[in-house]
Amino acid sequence: MRLRALLAAAVLTITSAPTAWAVAHGSDVPPGQFGFVAKLSMTKIPRPDGSTYSSYCTGALVAPGWVLTTGHCFHDAHRNRVSGKVPYPTTVTLGLVDEATESGVARKATEVLQAKENDVALIRLDTPVTTVPPLAVNRTVPKVGRQLTLAGWGSLTGTNPVPAQRLQQGTVAVAKVDPTTLGVRGAAPEITTSACTYDSGAPYFADGKLVAVEATGPGCPHAGIETTSRADVIADWITTHTA
Repeated sequence: MRLRALLAAAVLTITSAPTAWAVAHGSDVPPGQFGFVAKLSMTKIPRPDGSTYSSYCTGALVAPGWVLTTGHCFHDAHRNRVSGKVPYPTTVTLGLVDEATESGVARKATEVLQAKENDVALIRLDTPVTTVPPLAVNRTVPKVGRQLTLAGWGSLTGTNPVPAQRLQQGTVAVAKVDPTTLGVRGAAPEITTSACTYDSGAPYFADGKLVAVEATGPGCPHAGIETTSRADVIADWITTHTA
């Protein structure tokens, strides 16, 4: 999910979805790459009227037993972020780029820890993942102009979105640096390369380190500024809980 897509997601119950590409105007991730990118599949998410629906987010493995994602992926029926026991069944899948040909490594999420500094959450897995190397966390302030790789399982478009079955990637450049967030713009394959629905929590990384986490932005695809949550401002918090 992304913040701007929450309403749409609330009225969408996914049973079986056709193949769709992730990261709008992105490109295929080669086999064997970016195994740390996680696809979060969530069911029985509550609505205020007592009904439920299904949705998806993206994340990144930052320790064998922990995945980092966007905080608003885990909430109560009134959209308030929650900590503690995972509020609804969540399957975390790692170590694959093509769901049609690979099974990857699947785990269940058991606990949610919400960061105070920005819209980020840590998700504890029921069993550590030892076959996929975690992504290290950046600890320095990113600079404007720095290029980052985005990888995610989101939709190609914000219109009637469906989750991806093939992991996609794109290159963005840092456009502005705020106290807890980064503004980024698409750079390649196109200037409209951007995160999309179900990319919430998708990692932005460079030189083998997580620099930011997808939060929200304009309707996708777009050439505007996307808002991401800085990883360096919560690096100590991540280490404290995952060490």
